[in-house]
Amino acid sequence: MGTPVFAVPTLVSLLDAGCEIVGVYTQPDRRSGRGRRVTPPPVKQAATERDLPVFQPASLRRDADARQQLVSLKPDLILVAAYGLFLPADTLDVPPLGALNIHPSLLPKHRGPSPVATAILEGDTTTGATLMQLDEGMDSGPIIAQRETTIGVNETAEDLTVRLFGMGARLLADTLPRWRTGEFAPVPQSEADATITRLLRREDGEIDWARPAHHIARQIRAYHPWPGTFTHWNGKQLKVHQASPLDNDEDFATGTVVEIDQGIGQGIGVATGEGILLIQRVQPEGRQAMDIGDFTRGYRGFVGSRLGAS
Repeated sequence: MGTPVFAVPTLVSLLDAGCEIVGVYTQPDRRSGRGRRVTPPPVKQAATERDLPVFQPASLRRDADARQQLVSLKPDLILVAAYGLFLPADTLDVPPLGALNIHPSLLPKHRGPSPVATAILEGDTTTGATLMQLDEGMDSGPIIAQRETTIGVNETAEDLTVRLFGMGARLLADTLPRWRTGEFAPVPQSEADATITRLLRREDGEIDWARPAHHIARQIRAYHPWPGTFTHWNGKQLKVHQASPLDNDEDFATGTVVEIDQGIGQGIGVATGEGILLIQRVQPEGRQAMDIGDFTRGYRGFVGSRLGAS
């Protein structure tokens, strides 16, 4: 069970391990892109290319027929990787080997819908992939195996998500044979150590220039690609795709665009509550993303202006 492109390696790892796939569950096709064309999920595309049976219920919780169809497949094991739908208790009870899930954090830290973005935003230096047994809670089931990794200093949520699910797929391949033979005893999570992430909203991406430059730089990485990070200039939205923090003790009003050529860095920066944010790539409203040099050549008056007022 999975939906986005970073869930595809899990499907491939199961096939490479010689597993018989009796069904691939993914979310329904949705409209996407500029033309709003109906597009199948990447997991469906991968399954169809391999002639695997695909099922796309809008909800297992509310669709009794879909749940009964799953029962009729008689799966030995359910494996979930970024499916995006909750599984009801009677579905979790169907396979004799249980229902397992790949979660992109070191549980019990960062349960919930935004573990990767939260890890970057909070300045974590390490994270990992967890193979866990599903229960009715939100990422609260017992842990089967984990693998840790360092978060790259320039890694975005998109980059890290792809990498963590790749790690999870390899962890699954290494663990599954011993899970089948009962060699693994899952370990209950510590509720005292659990932290919960929340669903990200579009407005979370708006930059507060009173925050430190280091925080805003993490925000830009954490919220790529969703919800994106943005400010306002001349009454229009300006997305910031890439930036880096600089330590600077000069006294500028927060949100002021400044030209930097003082040894600490060169280019265009924005004054923050603590330090300067060196801007590298932006996207004006209604335009394609561009390097900051191209932007300043085409938009006179940017340097010296103040960002943030919509």
